[in-house]
Amino acid sequence: MENVGEKIIKINIEEEMKSSYIDYSMSVIVSRALPDVRDGLKPVQRRVLYGMSELGVTSGKPFKKSARIVGEVLGKYHPHGDSSVYMAMVRMAQSWSLRYPLVDGQGNFGSVDGDSPAAMRYTEARLMKVTEDTLMDLDKDTVDMIPNFDESLKEPSVLPTRIPLLLVNGASGIAVGMATNMPPHNLSDTIDAICAYIDDPDIEIDDLIRIIKAPDFPTGGTIYGYSGVKEAYHTGRGRIVIRSKTSVETTPHGREKLIVHEIPYMVNKAELISRIADLVNEKKIDGISNINDESDRSGMRIVIDLKKDAIANVVLNTLLKHTALQTSFGVNNIALVGGRPRLLNLKDLIRLFVEHRHDVITRRTQFELKQAEDRAHILEGLIIASDHIDEVIRIIRASKTPEEAKNNLIERFSLTEVQARAIVEMRLRQLTGLEQDKLRAEYDDIMKLIEHLKEILASLELRMQIIKDELLQVKAQYNDERKTDIVYASEEFNPEDFYADEEMVITISHMGYIKRTPLSEYKVQNRGGVGSKGSATRDEDFLEHMIMATMHNTMLFFTEKGKCFWLKVWEIPEGTKQSKGRAIQNLLNIEPDDKVKAYINILNLKDEEYINNNYIVLCSKQGIVKKTTLEAYSRPRANGVNAITIKDGDQLLDAKMTNGKCDIMIAVKSGKAIRFPEEKVRPMGRTASGVKGISLDNEGDEVIGMICIESGKSDVLVVSENGYGKRSSIEDYRITNRGGKGVKTINMTEKTGNLIALLDVTDEDNLMIINKSGLTIRLDVSTLRVMGRNTQGVRLINLRNDDAIAAVAKVSASKEENLPEEGQEGTKVAESNDEE
Repeated sequence: MENVGEKIIKINIEEEMKSSYIDYSMSVIVSRALPDVRDGLKPVQRRVLYGMSELGVTSGKPFKKSARIVGEVLGKYHPHGDSSVYMAMVRMAQSWSLRYPLVDGQGNFGSVDGDSPAAMRYTEARLMKVTEDTLMDLDKDTVDMIPNFDESLKEPSVLPTRIPLLLVNGASGIAVGMATNMPPHNLSDTIDAICAYIDDPDIEIDDLIRIIKAPDFPTGGTIYGYSGVKEAYHTGRGRIVIRSKTSVETTPHGREKLIVHEIPYMVNKAELISRIADLVNEKKIDGISNINDESDRSGMRIVIDLKKDAIANVVLNTLLKHTALQTSFGVNNIALVGGRPRLLNLKDLIRLFVEHRHDVITRRTQFELKQAEDRAHILEGLIIASDHIDEVIRIIRASKTPEEAKNNLIERFSLTEVQARAIVEMRLRQLTGLEQDKLRAEYDDIMKLIEHLKEILASLELRMQIIKDELLQVKAQYNDERKTDIVYASEEFNPEDFYADEEMVITISHMGYIKRTPLSEYKVQNRGGVGSKGSATRDEDFLEHMIMATMHNTMLFFTEKGKCFWLKVWEIPEGTKQSKGRAIQNLLNIEPDDKVKAYINILNLKDEEYINNNYIVLCSKQGIVKKTTLEAYSRPRANGVNAITIKDGDQLLDAKMTNGKCDIMIAVKSGKAIRFPEEKVRPMGRTASGVKGISLDNEGDEVIGMICIESGKSDVLVVSENGYGKRSSIEDYRITNRGGKGVKTINMTEKTGNLIALLDVTDEDNLMIINKSGLTIRLDVSTLRVMGRNTQGVRLINLRNDDAIAAVAKVSASKEENLPEEGQEGTKVAESNDEE
């Protein structure tokens, strides 16, 4: 059946979506989420305050049930959910949410632990004294009144507030496509800054900053570092770091405890405490034995008991870094100016508030002037009547109706309608002499007032002076001290300050366990000693890398997927010589299927000369090499950065630090090696994928090692999987171009098996060889003589049955006692029996 008269309009869905969404977003921006720059309130807050004042729940009156207030606001001004109105009212009553609460609440209005408030049928509220100053003069036509949602009533489009609410209480809101986050300030400082602007409208922002100093949060705390504050005041955006206020107490037993007295703004205390407890349980924070919340009516007090040997400052800094004891407040000063969102700096906020106050005072004066003139007009009529009172009485008595009396009076004394009505309605008592004197006195006063009001309207200076006087009155009434301290000098804290730059030995085992041990633990032994027991490594594990470093150095870790991670030496867990350390995987945010392949110790990431004159050279299994300046790795990121883009089927094999003057040597499984000067590889960016270092001959071949050595400083050692090895001089390998196929390093036969390792060695080094069966053998490099390139090498180790070498590592002989004792994890087999 056809619908008669139906009209279908075809529209483009894209256009419809676009325009509908823009309408929706503008509605959220203007009538929900963003505050008006003039009174600093969002519509729901303004309606709650106006509704309460209309109900008469002012500060001097008894409290009224919250449900009664919410019902009033819902029914008259805000046709949305009751919870949205109640929660807006609750927030305005919370002393930890607003610097100057606007609602006086009685009952449970929530807590700083994030507890929800009681239902509105249980709580009561009334306006705060300070709020009455925001509503003052509302009845004097100071602001535009607009129809409410059903046009049955009027509501104010903005409040005539005497208090710069946007600055003193801040605001936060998420609209569509934009958000606002404005910090609160101290009222006295804010008013002083506004007065300074009134005195000199050309005042610089820097001069205003000296007066207003910094935000002042209701929960106190300390603003740490000043550059974010300045940026926020100059541009309207900035990051302000807030720290908790803490102190250290000592128990009678001599243990220390950290006491937290104030926490950053908007931080949930209960969540903060449980977060600290989780970190302690996960062993991410050491040194804490217990944590207790002892807050009561007298104030906040979180007690963190420390372990016996813990240093309060170090624990505190760890907490500041990992928990909300230190947070940052991202300032984003977006407010509605003339109904449109704008990003505002400090001076804009002050200027727009002053313009609003000026507007209010002008309109108030005009309203008062009209009232005064109307009264003066009536008084003039009454005075005329009292001067001719007998005649007036006669005219009124002779008239049949009040209307006739009025007309006769107008005719006789040439009065206006209003004056004549006032005379007819005059009471008999006003005929007494005293009342007549009063009339004249009132008339004189009104004429003076009219003159004064006209002066105000004629003089901008006078109006500005009134704004200032009223602000100073507000300041005198609600003046209070700052709650938030400011620490100017210190920018981001540097945890290194809490660690002495001591020398450490970093040991990394073959299986990837890492720890740092103070060098002082390695006592020097007499020659011929047995060596002290080394690390408690797991079976088939041994210490592969021993790196000397100091606490302030940085370690770089390169993984097979081509990522680079950083750890400061002080972040590496400390262990004794016997402990096995922590798995590297647990210290870095490495993907589960990735693993660390190379370690480099960096002395200083801040030294310009050092980072620009040293390079990181990377090599992959497919023979790709890449060189990047150390400078590219000088900005640590928690999740690591890409060091090289690795192609599918390839892996990063090794990374070395060079000074730009080395020779690079790369060896492949099939027994060839190439040597070329480092200059042949130009430095490139972190994300580049590198250049070809060596060409692989056949399928299945891969690079097994790369070394970077300065000529004459060390020899080249190659090892094959069946236990043969050879030490030769680097000069045996001629310099070629990169990308070639290389030259033979060792005569490969079935007996020798594939090449497995390429190392640069000196007589001071030891070799650790680990077999697939798990035996570890240790050799002294000085027992291997240097021999020619085209030889088969010597047997380094006798392998039983079908055993083969799994890995070869170079360890420094000088740290002998930290390695497994001879015979401890396998036996040293066969000194070299030459087979040339």
